[in-house]
Amino acid sequence: MRRTVLIVIAVIAGAIAGLVLLTRSGGDRGVVPGYLEADLVLVGSEKNGRIESLAVQEGDTVAKGDLVFTLESSEQEAELATRKARLAETEARLADARAALQRPREIEVLQSALVQAKAMQTKSQLNLDRIRSLYDKGWVSKAQLDDAVAQHDSNQAAVEEAKRRIEAAQLPGRSGVIEAAAAAVTEARSALDEARKSLAKRNVFAPVGGSVEEVYFRPGEVVNAGQAVVSLLPPGNLKVRFFVAETDRAALRTGETVAVSCDGCPSGLTATIRFISRDAEFTPPVIFSREQRKKLVFLVEARPDERTAELTAGQPVSVTLPRSPQASP
Repeated sequence: MRRTVLIVIAVIAGAIAGLVLLTRSGGDRGVVPGYLEADLVLVGSEKNGRIESLAVQEGDTVAKGDLVFTLESSEQEAELATRKARLAETEARLADARAALQRPREIEVLQSALVQAKAMQTKSQLNLDRIRSLYDKGWVSKAQLDDAVAQHDSNQAAVEEAKRRIEAAQLPGRSGVIEAAAAAVTEARSALDEARKSLAKRNVFAPVGGSVEEVYFRPGEVVNAGQAVVSLLPPGNLKVRFFVAETDRAALRTGETVAVSCDGCPSGLTATIRFISRDAEFTPPVIFSREQRKKLVFLVEARPDERTAELTAGQPVSVTLPRSPQASP
């Protein structure tokens, strides 16, 4: 759909300059041809992954905050469950630390946990080195590298935490043990919050309200982070584009209203000029004489009123320019 619109716009734009010159050289001297163009809002995800479901179809109308699509999230759900279990474990250890001092036998358990944490750290370091090498060659995405870095940092934190537990368990007083356990709880809660945010980002919502112009990917297809899945057209993002001759440009002002008409459209449509180009679309390769200046045309963009905004992108229109004071009888 979007490709068709762009082709139509290209064809119309290619003929506009000539039509302006023909129109302004005879016939209704206040009417110039134009067309409607859309500034689409492309909706994608901050994360890469496989599309699990699509909540909209082309032609649907969505409000800001409506669900657009979801990405497959089994890994994120598993990570969330792991983080919840980790938090429960640290909270239990904090409660145990507050109840009594660590016993010598428990120190042996902590030392075993430290050995295991160091093994995981070594494994994650090797994996990070491998992923970083593949990323430098362009074989893996930035998201995969970020995941490897996050896993390595998490394992490094686990080693440091295991060391702190052993140190706290060997302290003569209870306060150090409790502080270490409390720090572990804080860390676990932070990790749990991050896992929840990561899972929430698998659902993508409409950043603005508007109509669904095109769907680029379907359920089952894999998309990269930031890649557009759906394009939206907010009502205020439609604009009328037309070209005026060099003799008419100086008489136009932003904020002025122009009349818009098209085949089969209701009467009385208007648009407000928001932009007037400073550069000519066509420049003769010689010094500008009076006759050659007539070949210059300038782009003008106008925002349509509510009724004009119901028209479609790529639709050709006729624009009636406001009369200049010099043209008044």
